[in-house]
Amino acid sequence: MRGGLSTARSICAILRRRSASFSTNTGESFENSRPKIFDRQLKFRQRDRAAWLMSRKDPFVDTIAENMLDRLEDCKRTFPTALNMGGSLEAIRRLLRGRGGIEKLIMMDPSLDMVKLCKDAEPDLSSDSIETTFLVGDEEFLPIQENSLDLVISCLGLHWTNDLPGAMIQCRLALKPDGLFLAAILGGETLKELRIACTAAQIEREGGISPRMSPLAQVRDAGNLLTRAGFALPGVDVDQYTVRYESALDLIEHLRAMGETNALCQRNNLLNRETALATASVYQSMFGAEDGTIPATFQVIYMTGWKEHPSQQKAKKRGTATVSFKDIKKQFGNDSG
Repeated sequence: MRGGLSTARSICAILRRRSASFSTNTGESFENSRPKIFDRQLKFRQRDRAAWLMSRKDPFVDTIAENMLDRLEDCKRTFPTALNMGGSLEAIRRLLRGRGGIEKLIMMDPSLDMVKLCKDAEPDLSSDSIETTFLVGDEEFLPIQENSLDLVISCLGLHWTNDLPGAMIQCRLALKPDGLFLAAILGGETLKELRIACTAAQIEREGGISPRMSPLAQVRDAGNLLTRAGFALPGVDVDQYTVRYESALDLIEHLRAMGETNALCQRNNLLNRETALATASVYQSMFGAEDGTIPATFQVIYMTGWKEHPSQQKAKKRGTATVSFKDIKKQFGNDSG
């Protein structure tokens, strides 16, 4: 098997992925005691590597970015000042093409190399006349003044934060009243084939299973996160993509280029080579197509929320309805027959 050992190690590395820490307190004592699920410094280094590995036009990433930006076209208002942070920020900037009426754009990423990549590509996008600034900053400690933005965009970045609700609260605080928060994160069905293959390989080689992949957020979690962060008019929807690869090694290399490899604090660097090789073999035998390719599922959860403003729609108080459901049933109920 070409690159068998490399594939084995890469597969085991990606299996231990994401979890969420639902805490929003601040303070030095809390910072020291807060559970740290992800090694943020490692994630920053992975983002540096991704800046050198990533393809300028990744069809999968571009599709997610386009789907996010399409939501701006559904809004009748414009967003003069915007923040584009983390994840696939390069694709968002390249595909923006005047959507949202953005006049000033802040490009922020915790990786200096990723920021440099975006800055170097900016001259090719000068035709859209957006005033763009570049900032190295962490989503967990947003360096943005409160009530200063009309729009915050995060495409495939926030699911690596240790305190996801806290990061979303900071985004809300940075928005002006009636400002829009727009984000995409990976959902729980992501890489389900890899999870199944790993479980089968562990049972075969080790006689049991152990946690290899932390759960990603579910759709119901996303709605709760938006509400907990204080956003008004929350909206959540999900898309599922199947990407085909020539081999498991190609899948791992794509994840590296996206900056989506394992960054858990409690990762195990001692890899069981036999289990990893068995995982690659099981993956191919269970999910491989006749042409030799393998599928990988990516579930993407899109979240939208607005900062409160008096002009927004609000639910009426209980007991203020002027039409009863009985009247509605009398009027329309008989038509269903």
